[in-house]
Amino acid sequence: MATVDLTKETFEQTITGEGIVLVDWWADWCGPCKRFAPTYKSVSEQHEDVVFGKVDTEAEQDLARAAGISSIPTVMAFRDGILVFAQPGVLPESGLNEVIKRVKELDMDKVRAQVEEQN
Repeated sequence: MATVDLTKETFEQTITGEGIVLVDWWADWCGPCKRFAPTYKSVSEQHEDVVFGKVDTEAEQDLARAAGISSIPTVMAFRDGILVFAQPGVLPESGLNEVIKRVKELDMDKVRAQVEEQN
């Protein structure tokens, strides 16, 4: 699956749906972001059941600020609208595939219960 550019207008709708959404927070001036981009694209082509979004932090500064992005690249994973993973830094292909594997294995009933407890 190709990656999807996310904006202030499309971000919320994209991450709150059912299923898994990965988000790559990046900027054009960021060397590590540029090195990570081919890995992210390659992994997106291996997982047709996952949405792979990208947020340009320069174009979407308000969105990046609202998400608490302080370092890029940062990868976030949402499942069924719940943030279940967030990590700054470049992940190797094997690491990104492992994140997806673990997100798929989550017991979402337990995750929802934990979220309820925290609220």
